[in-house]
Amino acid sequence: MIEERGRVVALEPGAVWVETRRQSTCGSCSAKAGCGHGVLQQLGFRERYARVRALSDLDLQLGDSVVIGVREDTLVRGSLMVYLLPLLGLFAAAVLVEQMAVDERWVILSALLGFVVAGGVVRWRNRFWVNDAAMQPVVLRAYLAVGATEY
Repeated sequence: MIEERGRVVALEPGAVWVETRRQSTCGSCSAKAGCGHGVLQQLGFRERYARVRALSDLDLQLGDSVVIGVREDTLVRGSLMVYLLPLLGLFAAAVLVEQMAVDERWVILSALLGFVVAGGVVRWRNRFWVNDAAMQPVVLRAYLAVGATEY
């Protein structure tokens, strides 16, 4: 289980919205010169907080510190779906059309079309995952809001 600590900022039946602080390790990373995240931080794009909807059956109040968790297999499946599937669609369409011995511009166009179609598949599949409780972050532990301002 991958865990992150945050603060409850909104309540809804069966779930809470948790604000987490994004922590960057760009200063100690050896790849910061070639990393997009490091470049964005240098340009001043530093969104320090993120809001996440997490399932919870605990009796929580606004301001409570909580630890939310996401299963590792959920993260891996989601990453493969979002990053790998569009690339596979791009390459598969390009290779398929290239085998037809057509002009290069058609290969490029088909690669882009394969990328867009695979992106549409990701978007379509995401509609099912949004309501799947197994794919949602959950509140693992809660700490009372008494004096807990930093997370």
